[in-house]
Amino acid sequence: MGASTSTAGAARGGRGARERILRAAEELFYTRGIHATGVAALMAAAHVSPRTFYAHFPTKNALVEQYLRRFESERPIAAETELERSDLTPAQRLLAVFTALEGDSSTLIRGCPFHNAVIEGAGELPEVARLAQRHKQAFRDRVVATAAEAGAADPEALGQQLAVIFEGANALAASCNDNQAFSDARRAAETLLAVALGPAAGGEPGRPSGPRPA
Repeated sequence: MGASTSTAGAARGGRGARERILRAAEELFYTRGIHATGVAALMAAAHVSPRTFYAHFPTKNALVEQYLRRFESERPIAAETELERSDLTPAQRLLAVFTALEGDSSTLIRGCPFHNAVIEGAGELPEVARLAQRHKQAFRDRVVATAAEAGAADPEALGQQLAVIFEGANALAASCNDNQAFSDARRAAETLLAVALGPAAGGEPGRPSGPRPA
């Protein structure tokens, strides 16, 4: 997950203001953090006046919620989209979620935006917590469904375990600013798949044969 395109140079006010505010939120909330990003910084990055800002988002919390909803629709998290690839087998897709993150740039690793928002909310943002829980459950459900497609005897158990490994790698990589966590997590996932699927998995599942989407 990387920061969105900068809003620098955007026209002030007028049409597209809401989109510019959302793009500023994507960039600043993710790279700097929600609490560290004030409304003034958001307005400056989006080139909007206080009147325009509050016309679209009556509170900063309302913007935080919409910022997260964008990851469920318009701007899905890149690693999670690996589960939808049609050029990989189900077993390969289960490992591709880790591969997609191994090659990230050397910039600061921020991890999952949903996880970060819940931690920053510290129990004071119930709607943010609800959005994160919904997103995490949807991700687990997709992993379980893919495990079933791969032929796992117990797809529920395999999917839950792979999801835990993925979430743990995300948190550890962000805490230590080190992508090695994803390589280690992938090897753990390969071991789980080898046990769950056996020789029918095709030897070395998850080594993507085609290019990853940009």
